[in-house]
Amino acid sequence: MILQQYYLGCLAHASYLVGDQHAGLAAVVDPQRDVGQYLADAERLGVRIAHVLLTHFHADFVSGHLELRERTGAAIHLGAAGDAEYEHVPAHQGDRIELGRVRLEILETPGHTPEGISILVYDLEREPAKPHAVLTGDTLFVGDVGRPDLMASVGVSAEWLAGQLYESLHRKLLQLPDDTLVYPAHGAGSMCGKNLGRETFSTLGEQRRYNYALQPMSRAEFVALVTADQPEAPSYFAYDAQLNRRRRPTLETALGEALQPLGLDAVLRDQNAGAWVLDVREPADWASAHLAGSVNVGLGGQFATWAGTLLDRGRPIVLVAEPGLEVEAAMRLGRIGFDHVLGYLEGGMQALAARPDLVRTTDRVTAGALAEQLTSPEPPVVLDVRNDSERQQKRIAGSLHIPLAKLAERIGDLPPGRRLAVHCASGYRSTMAASLLERHGIAPLEEVVGGITAWEKSALPLELGPP
Repeated sequence: MILQQYYLGCLAHASYLVGDQHAGLAAVVDPQRDVGQYLADAERLGVRIAHVLLTHFHADFVSGHLELRERTGAAIHLGAAGDAEYEHVPAHQGDRIELGRVRLEILETPGHTPEGISILVYDLEREPAKPHAVLTGDTLFVGDVGRPDLMASVGVSAEWLAGQLYESLHRKLLQLPDDTLVYPAHGAGSMCGKNLGRETFSTLGEQRRYNYALQPMSRAEFVALVTADQPEAPSYFAYDAQLNRRRRPTLETALGEALQPLGLDAVLRDQNAGAWVLDVREPADWASAHLAGSVNVGLGGQFATWAGTLLDRGRPIVLVAEPGLEVEAAMRLGRIGFDHVLGYLEGGMQALAARPDLVRTTDRVTAGALAEQLTSPEPPVVLDVRNDSERQQKRIAGSLHIPLAKLAERIGDLPPGRRLAVHCASGYRSTMAASLLERHGIAPLEEVVGGITAWEKSALPLELGPP
């Protein structure tokens, strides 16, 4: 039996190749959009990918089901309650897919979404009557369960879905043996739940004991618990969930259109016409020199999630990258369906060598230097762009709090004429914030190197606990 997990850290996303090497058959579950690794492993293992299964219409990434079908001819399977524009096989409760001596069996497990399914994996050679594993999609995570509130914008109530989730967990998944391996579609860092563990798999017995949402409680108590305190979903989630239902160009086609080298004059024309100039270099490199008006989201972190959160999908994108990294940037944008990339600045920042008038720098300040500034007669305003839960744990006294995802719409909340010192946890998000503020003409400002982590390591005072 083949049961291989692929974990994509930047999106906290897990996908799976399941099959029988002797029979030469395999299926892929919840693939990412760049499908090369599945094809390479299938060839290495001598199996044909005959089926692609989506556990639901994912909101946080665009799935690679259409890419795999184009490359392999695989049949696409969706939960029977789902509706899509492309040809697919509806997956009902109890349906089976036979892959030689490996069997996949469908459990309909609505709750995160109405069409959600989980997939039992049987190793018929070892234990034909008992599932070896269950691929739970976004129904059950390690340490959490799928959030039920992502479909409110299309009229599906979070309370109704939470009730469906309770039934799916208690009547189906919790009926499985304790030693059944649990393989979810996401891990820590995903916004598809609020308490996901760092492990990428578990057992049902461990989840029964330690998962807060699986402890004994009534349906009403469960609904109240899982609908409360969910983090705000990134703005692109609804877009991706709909895109996963539609016919659309494959990633290969999108990249062929996106990877166009552009001269500086062309980039400036596109920028003046409303395009985003997205600089994907590391925060320190952006701060030291960048094209005026560019927005920084570094490739070194949760790039796609933050690009999808901060950029308006209705406007095209031009990339600024270290030469050679344009393909990675466009591909990672493509993973969330941001295919509207016009091209990239040919030569990167070297293209501005003859135009110093277009180059900007951003001041950076250490934690110690900021502490000294705060004792001066005209101290800066400390702007904390972390999320609410981080702020609840610790903060710099007197700081102003605006989460990064809300910054653009709350520019008016900033005190006029005051110098800003922007910080996050480590410096990744604060550089994004600085780029957005500069783009809105907010000055003067400086970015705190190392964020609140550096402040704490410098033994500087913090307020702890809820404000």
